[in-house]
Amino acid sequence: MLKKDLIELCLLQILSAEDLYGYEILRRIHESFPDTQESAIYALLRGLCKKGYTERYEGNTSDGPTRKYYCITANGTAKKDDLLHEWRRLRNALSALGVE
Repeated sequence: MLKKDLIELCLLQILSAEDLYGYEILRRIHESFPDTQESAIYALLRGLCKKGYTERYEGNTSDGPTRKYYCITANGTAKKDDLLHEWRRLRNALSALGVE
């Protein structure tokens, strides 16, 4: 499992709890992956939408620009579960080799 897959797992996990707009997702991801470029995270979000794992919609307008919110789909939940299973398998394999 590569960093891209881990970030996708994190994105889907975050969105499984609540719908969020792009900047808030970015802020949360940067807490765990501070070296990841903003453009890479937005590219992953667009990719998740294209694959049908998330959907994007416009929220209510405020004083600033309209926020684009993301939500997870049923296919996204299944993908999250698959990625989580793969993460656990990899973590267990590394642990068995003494990598902690």
